[in-house]
Amino acid sequence: MMNFTTLLCMLLTGADPALPADALLPANVTPPGHSMHGESFDEGPRRAASLLGTTGRVTFPVTTSVVQTQQFFNQGVGQLHGFWYFEAERSFRQAAKLDPDCAMTYFGMALANVNNDTRAKGFLAEAVKRKSKSSEREQKYIDALDAWYKADVGDEKKKKERIRNYVNALEEILYRFPDDLEAKAMLGMGLWQHRGELEMPGYFAIDALLNDVLAVDPFHPVHHYRVHLWDNDKAKLAVHSAERCGLSAPGIAHMWHMSGHIYSDLHQYFDAAWHQEAAARTDHAYMIREGVFPDRIHNFAHNNEWLVRNLQFLGRVHDAVTLARNIIDLPRHPKYNSFPGGKSAHYGRLRLLQVYSQFELWESLIADAQTQVLAPTTDENEQIKYFRHLGRAYFRSNDPVKGRAQLAILERRLARLKQDSDIAVDEAVAKARFEGNDAKAVEEKRAQAIQPTAERIRTLERGVDELQGYVLLSEGKPAEALERLVKANEVDEALLADVEFQAGKQDVALKRLKDWVGRSKNQARPLAALVQLLWRQGNKDEAKRSFETLREISGSIDLDVPPFARLQPIAMELGFKADWRLPKPVARNAAELPDLATLGPLTWKPVDAPSWSLPDGAGQLHSAAEFQGRPVVAIFYLGSGCLHCAEQLKAFASKQKQYADAGISLVAISTDSVENLKKSQERYNTEGVFPFQLVSDTTLETFKRFHAYDDFESTPLHATVLIDAQGKIRWHDLGPEPFMDVDFVLAEARRLIEPAKVEFPREPELLDLSHPADALAPRNVFPVPTQTPAKEPVRNEVAAGPKP
Repeated sequence: MMNFTTLLCMLLTGADPALPADALLPANVTPPGHSMHGESFDEGPRRAASLLGTTGRVTFPVTTSVVQTQQFFNQGVGQLHGFWYFEAERSFRQAAKLDPDCAMTYFGMALANVNNDTRAKGFLAEAVKRKSKSSEREQKYIDALDAWYKADVGDEKKKKERIRNYVNALEEILYRFPDDLEAKAMLGMGLWQHRGELEMPGYFAIDALLNDVLAVDPFHPVHHYRVHLWDNDKAKLAVHSAERCGLSAPGIAHMWHMSGHIYSDLHQYFDAAWHQEAAARTDHAYMIREGVFPDRIHNFAHNNEWLVRNLQFLGRVHDAVTLARNIIDLPRHPKYNSFPGGKSAHYGRLRLLQVYSQFELWESLIADAQTQVLAPTTDENEQIKYFRHLGRAYFRSNDPVKGRAQLAILERRLARLKQDSDIAVDEAVAKARFEGNDAKAVEEKRAQAIQPTAERIRTLERGVDELQGYVLLSEGKPAEALERLVKANEVDEALLADVEFQAGKQDVALKRLKDWVGRSKNQARPLAALVQLLWRQGNKDEAKRSFETLREISGSIDLDVPPFARLQPIAMELGFKADWRLPKPVARNAAELPDLATLGPLTWKPVDAPSWSLPDGAGQLHSAAEFQGRPVVAIFYLGSGCLHCAEQLKAFASKQKQYADAGISLVAISTDSVENLKKSQERYNTEGVFPFQLVSDTTLETFKRFHAYDDFESTPLHATVLIDAQGKIRWHDLGPEPFMDVDFVLAEARRLIEPAKVEFPREPELLDLSHPADALAPRNVFPVPTQTPAKEPVRNEVAAGPKP
């Protein structure tokens, strides 16, 4: 039976509740929100491009009578050189809008989808349809890429044959058109990318080809490929390109980022961090300006997490913390930035825990563990890290009671997991024996049963070892503590050296730190630890020499951070000033570089939501001002003809109470006219009242201001937008389909707007093994977390479990 909410939603859209949604769509009609050109055009950018002037000097003539089509095509090729695929596709779409018959614009869209074969093939098919109107040169480009996508790649031999054919096709273009710089650039990139499959013995032939391009245009963005080419133990050969890579296309963040590869290879962390920061600032400025959310951009998360690493090497600890916390705070999306996947959400947590541990910021770690910044998660491996780091922070900040409580949690998890593993093994062995398997087969079944939990058991054991090491230290047993800490892995080298010193192994401690310094060239913290240990041993001359080495890279160090603050008395006794740092170095080719602040902000910030004022079905005006001071989710839906919109409205309506309980309002903005909204309301007035406000935007001006609009096809799009109490857009989903995961939106809204509220998972109970186990019972399935404000003493209650 259809429930009340479903009926209201179907009536709202004018749908017949007796028919399934798909049956109501007329044949050969484009569904609302989708592109009239097909599925390939549904994804990717839907807003108009603009000419930026900062994407590289590129000239790639194409057949068109429209001047701006040529300009946007050139811009798109420059963006391709910078691996800025999302924006390259936007430029090519803009070029195609201006001249739909220009075949090369669709060729460009295909190249911009190098990581999506399905979309690339769809775009390329459009290029092939139109190639007869193109020049011989353009047709050769289209044919080369068309052959690439049509090639049979059923085995390694055929894959290599496809690569060789593509390379030969590009060379054929150069034979016929020897002055085509872009053919040389594409060939150089192709040879670099496939040098392994082509069995190329070295790099200099590719380098010579790329330098041919630079001989004609010294600031061509092909510098990017030279950086990739020499991003290895011969990185010094690419320093020239590292100096010019960002300058050759300053509006593309990845071009700044790539210079950081070379400088990091050379342990020149100041220059590496400068360029990575330039990339971060460029990305942030672009995203804020264009309304593009983080993690829609190639390598955004990778650049920022690497920047945090290099800031640590420099001792810029406060900036590292600021950036890592910002990475965690970024909006999450199931498709682009999920946790614990390898995007911003994952990297931010990883790097923040690393910074806090490396620089002994225990109070900050403990505080953030009680909020959404480092909140507990439902991922088991992340939870092990959580309790291990929290236990470490408590022990090392002289709170052994709470430290032991985290140890108890890890021990209980370990005991339960071992119980599950033992039961699984017993069942597997019993089953194998019952089936008459021989002893060898039985052992194979035993090994297979152990495998699913083996690594998790090892991870838990390492966490227990570390925290047990701290217990032993607190009991005055450094030798025994050292044994446990060494077994634990991932324990700080400075701590291990300190424990070795306490255990009477001073030479071993000194060797450990010298080895650490040796493999951590130009990194501040290992040197600081070495200075402190040498001084502690009474070796003041060597301590001074090491201190002077540290001072050479000290310009960015935060002196108030514990590992560096402990050096102040030593500095004073050695005759240095209280601020013992030397001036910051000047960036390589500083005279050519821009001021970092002019590129954009160090961190991403949400933008102001546009204002709006729209009528409901009765003609009464409603506006954004009604929601001032409280968060709201705005649902942009495509009127009475959109059946999927009805499903979305139904989903949100069914959770309206949960949203209200969280203090979040809902409003739906429709393409329907006031009259149609009124008719919809009249259809269900006898049934009840829809649970949130519906308003009309027939002009689509509000849709456009919220970017819920396809500029290329002049049609509205689906959008779901979270606006916080300060009127900032904190999350959105825009596209051809309505966002249906209403539980995700609610959870993400709570994370973003209520950072002090966290969910603490209940811990697993140990099994009573005195009774036969139920073979069908789920293994290690923990209860669903309950939401509790962090200000309540939940952590202490959880921590007050059984004592070890």
